[in-house]
Amino acid sequence: MATTGRFSYDELFSKDMPASPPSPFPTAKYDFAVAYPDPDTIPLEGLVDSLRTALDREGRDLAYYPDAAGLLSLRQLVAKKLARDRGMTVDPDHVVMTSGSSEAIGMLIQALTDPGDTVLTEEYVYLGTLRQLRRYGVNVVGVACDDGGIVPEALEETLADLRGRDSVVKFLYTIPTFQNPLGWTMSLERRKAVLEITGDHGVPVFEDDCYVDLRFEGEDVASFHSMDGAGRVIYVGSFSKILAPGMRMGYMVAPPEVLHRALSGRPGGGPSQFSALAIEEYLKHNMYSHIAEENEALRVKRDAMLASLGESFGSSARWNAPEGGLYVWLRLPEGADLAAVQAQAMAEGVAYYNGSQFSPEGKGVNCARLCFGHPSAETVYDGIAELARVLDCHGALGG
Repeated sequence: MATTGRFSYDELFSKDMPASPPSPFPTAKYDFAVAYPDPDTIPLEGLVDSLRTALDREGRDLAYYPDAAGLLSLRQLVAKKLARDRGMTVDPDHVVMTSGSSEAIGMLIQALTDPGDTVLTEEYVYLGTLRQLRRYGVNVVGVACDDGGIVPEALEETLADLRGRDSVVKFLYTIPTFQNPLGWTMSLERRKAVLEITGDHGVPVFEDDCYVDLRFEGEDVASFHSMDGAGRVIYVGSFSKILAPGMRMGYMVAPPEVLHRALSGRPGGGPSQFSALAIEEYLKHNMYSHIAEENEALRVKRDAMLASLGESFGSSARWNAPEGGLYVWLRLPEGADLAAVQAQAMAEGVAYYNGSQFSPEGKGVNCARLCFGHPSAETVYDGIAELARVLDCHGALGG
């Protein structure tokens, strides 16, 4: 006999699955929370023309499921790009295309960790990765940083301490170029030191390089992967920042045995062939001219944010001046609480993420990550002034 009333799934849910979905991305008049790129630089006409050309050539292949590793011609383009830009010698067969870099990160976490394992990160880490690590029951340990990146002495001390407690350290996850959320680029000397220290402890390095193309000034720094001769560096990149997040296309580079494990846990085939065709056809003709145009637009917005921070906060706060990327890290005096007023600021039209959301230990309530990629330069300038007003009005400036 059929039961009456609404069926309950309460006893059926996985014990490992969070009860609530991820919070929706905030929307506000002045949105400095989410790292959207500049919508005016998305090459819509070029992508449409490129897709038409690619479909005329290969459209009938959409009848097949995508290769699990992704479109071969796009993997070949990635390999050429990495050789030119990052000094990496990569076989296209060691490249796997993913639905954005987040899927690559999740696949690798799943392939390399068990609940209770430890993963090292910078002391403030991309919150998407932090959430995924916690989702898989990983113990996340942040390592102290300064303006040059991870502090080698702190890394050595952390690894020695964890070894003394018999902790299993699976890898060091790092965003060494235009770090999210701190904005700095790790120096070459630091990269060499980090690679040596992790090598001494038998710990691989997981290099997330998804912002590396967004350089406005300064010189590129060699990738961890290019300095590794032992297959100890896993590499992730993305097309989201140079084209559009909505196209959902990233990639990972790793030794075959790692890729095989990562792919074994992936449901279905590779990412959208439709997106891959448009991206490959467009970028093989326009990649570097488009990147240059986008970076000039981002540089203007960064400069607007820095100028407004100077006028609106003066000596009452500190912030970095990144050479690229999408983020400025704002640090108010100890005692300021940007976490307490974050929801109210959002309600009044200014969105940001406070520092504790990026910290494995929950520290940094006096800090905020400010993204300058999406709003116009004028909106960025006005929005920082409004942020200062809101924080002052609600007593969040500390001091």
